[in-house]
Amino acid sequence: MNYLAHIYLSGEDHEVLIGNFIADAVKGSDWQRYSKGIQDGIHLHRSIDHFTDTHEIVKASKSKLWERYRHYNAVIVDIFYDHFLARNWDTYHETPLNDYVKSTYNLLEENKHIFPERIQYLLHYMVKHNWLFNYRSIEGVQSVMNGMSRRTSFNSGMENSTEELLLYYDEFGNEFETFFPLLKEFSTSMVASFE
Repeated sequence: MNYLAHIYLSGEDHEVLIGNFIADAVKGSDWQRYSKGIQDGIHLHRSIDHFTDTHEIVKASKSKLWERYRHYNAVIVDIFYDHFLARNWDTYHETPLNDYVKSTYNLLEENKHIFPERIQYLLHYMVKHNWLFNYRSIEGVQSVMNGMSRRTSFNSGMENSTEELLLYYDEFGNEFETFFPLLKEFSTSMVASFE
């Protein structure tokens, strides 16, 4: 799962959302510096990643990309799944995506002073290019893939992956629609356990 899904799966608790958002940049024992709510969000993020990476449906999605993209296939599927979440947003949330994204950006901007430096930098570009909303279009996915490809140390080829998205569009969509309710149930249960 990529940023939009992680944010969505955090529920209504702002601290859990912040922890989930910054988790990839929190290394070692640095998580202990944060409040309990943010620590819960970091733990939620890591649990979501494990649930996703080990699930058979997600493995089926990744298998379509392995030959061309190797270990980048997981990152690509995460973004593809965010595309399907954004595209079908009304199925999952009562607040229109544009409004949800704006309020999320405001929350993140208000708290960015506690983010690791790398996430502060990322947030600037996320807001500037409106990643969370633009995931809903193929052009938005292409823009994200172009940026990720530029930031990888090796020639990942990720900028070409929208070719596979279009080629297997219905298959990826069906896999997402089958998997995401399972992940939502798992995440909702975790969030409830934090209270």
